Amino acid sequence: MPDNILIDVADNIALLTLNLPARLNALNYALIGDLMAALDRIETDAAVRAVILTGAGERAFSAGADIHEFSESVRAGRDAAIRDFVRRGQTMTARLEAFTKPVIAAVNGLAYGGGCEVTEATHLAIASERASFAKPEIRLSMPPTFGGTQRLPRLVGRKRGLELLLTGDPFSPQRALEIGLVNAVVPHHELLPAARQLAQRIIRHSPDTVAAIITAATRGLNMAISEGLQVESEQFARLVGSPALTDGLAAWRASRPPNV
Repeated sequence: MPDNILIDVADNIALLTLNLPARLNALNYALIGDLMAALDRIETDAAVRAVILTGAGERAFSAGADIHEFSESVRAGRDAAIRDFVRRGQTMTARLEAFTKPVIAAVNGLAYGGGCEVTEATHLAIASERASFAKPEIRLSMPPTFGGTQRLPRLVGRKRGLELLLTGDPFSPQRALEIGLVNAVVPHHELLPAARQLAQRIIRHSPDTVAAIITAATRGLNMAISEGLQVESEQFARLVGSPALTDGLAAWRASRPPNV
């Protein structure tokens, strides 16, 4: 049986591939666990400065949760379903959202249900022209449970988010771009090169500064602006006296590139 998550590191970028193509890269419990373990490994690897997350095969980024597996948890009762399914999925998307290295989703095909929620949680996303998105959980008579009812309206606006959540209708990558779910739509063969190019534009900067910006923006979105400004101040304070900020200011004064 192939590994659930493929990891390839090159040029300071880790490419993580959801590797269950025969099952449309369904987010089963084992795959979620392996993705979390991969993130743990990457987080402490100084050679990795950015992460690209994509799906194996030509059909799907991820078609969502493994419904057969989830159904067994539901049959076991409410507590089991919450413990095994909801908390596991929410922990995964929260991990992606709070990761201090930039995570870019390269959406190569279907991003339905949990696959769309992963896209919502990543810091940035680029979609292939072949991608398709949907929030179909309502067709199962349930709400999204990996954070979709919370992140999607925050990303695209309350009314747009509710339309997608309440209809369950698929929507195109162009629509995803219009509403702010993805940053760009590119020809399919350009997807990974475009994601790598975006990653390179980020990792040319200080990793400590990148982490501070991600932390301030991610935490601040869920706070009143006064609290968010305090987080922003705290993240700046962490950099005062650091080699990165000291060199960045010296480089500006000397009209030279900073030493990253």
